[in-house]
Amino acid sequence: MSRAFVKEDSGDVPRRRFALPEPWDPGYNAAAALALLEAARDGQMQEAEAATGYRWGEPSLHPHIRKLLDQELARPMAEQDGRYIQLARRFLRGL
Repeated sequence: MSRAFVKEDSGDVPRRRFALPEPWDPGYNAAAALALLEAARDGQMQEAEAATGYRWGEPSLHPHIRKLLDQELARPMAEQDGRYIQLARRFLRGL
């Protein structure tokens, strides 16, 4: 097989695709907030910031992040994603 078709262990992380509505869609900011949190949890912040057009800690996304945090905290303790909660709180602090 040609080396062109063999993926060497290059250490590259596959690029993530973000399923976002159009920027003028009323649900765009909520989707962007979710994308930023999930990407942060997965270590792909640069991709999420580029895809959404928002930087980490963007104040206009705070209401959406608070809602996502409240939803996560409403789940039973055993089912909560501690890293997700930590990141949501960090986003709200602007860190």
